[in-house]
Order: sequence, then structure tokens, then C-alpha cells
Amino acid sequence: MSIERVREYFETQGIADRILEFDTSSATVALAAQALGTEECRIAKTLSFHVEDHVILIVAAGDTKIDNSKYKATFHTKAKMLSFEEAEPLIGHGVGGVCPFAVNDGVKVYLDESLKRFETVFPACGSSNSAIEMTMDDLEKYSGFEAWVDVCKLS
Repeated sequence: MSIERVREYFETQGIADRILEFDTSSATVALAAQALGTEECRIAKTLSFHVEDHVILIVAAGDTKIDNSKYKATFHTKAKMLSFEEAEPLIGHGVGGVCPFAVNDGVKVYLDESLKRFETVFPACGSSNSAIEMTMDDLEKYSGFEAWVDVCKLS
């Protein structure tokens, strides 16, 4: 189970006790916001894409969507999301729990500028009923991110 993978990683970082688990699903932005009692924009959703022969993850604010022209300008290819079936074997986390922590080797993580307007955000922790509150510094540190990008627009 990928939440255990995230928990083990966070234990090595001394923050496993910060993982929040819910009795209800947090698999979508709306459900996560409801479970946390926060605004949807503060949910840090993790989107997965094919770029050439590898997988990238883009962590973005919950009230955004990919801006195709910005994405193409940044990654030099059209945005092609992973299918439901591809997510877990390629990333290490299944749909509903995809997060930027404890991912498979070779998966690159990017953080979208849309997150920077918040003091803290809530990414998932590998399952469809988990999250963790993080600052931008936390996200940078624990996600092993490649770079900040600007590839989203408000939806």
C-alpha cells in the first residue's frame, strides 16, 4: 500500500506523525477539501504526465488546471496524462492517492507557481484518504522537486 511507503519515508524525515488519515475519501480535490474542512484551492493536487520516455508529476493548487500552451512551452511536448492503469506501476501511487513523496525512481516532480499564494497546502500521502499540511519549504524539501514551473491557470 503506497501510504505505507510514504509513511516509511516520512519516518526517516521525522514527520510521519503529521500524516492525516480520514474515515472518508479524499480522492478528489472536492472530497479532500471536505475531509479537511478547507477550501479546494488549498488542496495540492498531483497530476501525472508522460514526457518523452519518463513520467513527471506536477503539484498544483486545487483550483487550477493545466494551461496547454504554458505546458508545451515548458516541457516542449503536448500534455499527455497517465491513464488510470499506468499510475500505480509508473509512479508508485494509485489514482486518488498520487503524491510527490516516495515515488518510483526516475519520476520527476515539479511544483506549480499556483501553490505559492498559500502559506500551507495539503497534498495526499499515497492513499485515497490521507493528506499532510505543508509549507512551500516543506514541499520543496520532502518532494525532491526538480523546479518550480508555471503551467497552470485558474479553472
